[in-house]
Amino acid sequence: MTRRTDDHPDLTDPRVGAPFFSTWRVGTPERQREAVATIARTWERRDWPATGLLGYHVYAGHDGSTLLHHSQWADEPAYEAFVKTHRQERVDEVDTAVPGIERVRLDRYRHCRSVTQDGDTRVPGCVVIVEVEFESPDPERQRAWVDAVFEALESEPDPHPGGIGAHFHLSTDGTRVLNYAEWETAQAHIDALAAPGDGVGSATEPWKRVQEFPGVKGSTVSRYEHVLGLLPG
Repeated sequence: MTRRTDDHPDLTDPRVGAPFFSTWRVGTPERQREAVATIARTWERRDWPATGLLGYHVYAGHDGSTLLHHSQWADEPAYEAFVKTHRQERVDEVDTAVPGIERVRLDRYRHCRSVTQDGDTRVPGCVVIVEVEFESPDPERQRAWVDAVFEALESEPDPHPGGIGAHFHLSTDGTRVLNYAEWETAQAHIDALAAPGDGVGSATEPWKRVQEFPGVKGSTVSRYEHVLGLLPG
């Protein structure tokens, strides 16, 4: 049995050994809504496909053209078994209802570190995905970059009140870091970016080290709204 939830995922759930993120380009806000509705129907009319799948969440991009998918797996073999037995029928049903979806890529990650405030019960109104790409695979560099961000956060003299939490993930191929950042609203994040300094964070030496970190090839920042959560019933 599959059930729908409005709850956001727990990015620190210790049962999740293989968090995956993927992006679809669908083209328009209307097609975003149609694709989400089709995904919900496709999954709810079927049994939950795998005990190793702990949750599946979909987010609509504020750009009006993309969808972000976040699936929480116990391990990678659970995902590989799903691909062999249950994935294609779901893909076919979605593609029949919403033809022309571009599936950009699927990235496999491992949770690295999170920063949250104890007792904070605020519900994120906006999820900001920050992806940092490095020039070549280097797991030690991935972790060092995350550590540098934490040092900057801990030394931040004026943190923006709209931030709720940040959850850093390392790609299994050693080339990327993904920060799943939770904000009260999209405007709170926009205001933080417009604050003094280069991006989120004050003009401090720790933030300067993050911004000038060696080996960074590029980065992207995208804002999303959580629109669908699916869990085992």
